[in-house]
Amino acid sequence: MHDPAEPMFALGAYLDGRLAGIAHYLFHRTFWTAGDYCYLQDLFVAEGYRGKGIGAGLIAAVETAARKWGASRVHWLTREENAAARGLYDKLAERSGFIQYRKIF
Repeated sequence: MHDPAEPMFALGAYLDGRLAGIAHYLFHRTFWTAGDYCYLQDLFVAEGYRGKGIGAGLIAAVETAARKWGASRVHWLTREENAAARGLYDKLAERSGFIQYRKIF
């Protein structure tokens, strides 16, 4: 994140002068479109600030940055059991239908 050549960014949302939420996002190439994709890697809102529109605001700010970058989409993951986050995400975007597989080294 400290390398200016890397397309990685962070946002903070403040309420009443306190950091209430963060978003980390990055841009990456894809075979499928001319524009990059924007991956919203982390979205976190502190428990006492949830339900106040901060998460939606951070996602909107990432979308604005992605459009300015020329990206063709924003995408992110969440855990199936994260009902609170999914309630928000279902209002803001469509689920892709994909299931993630991974091998950790």
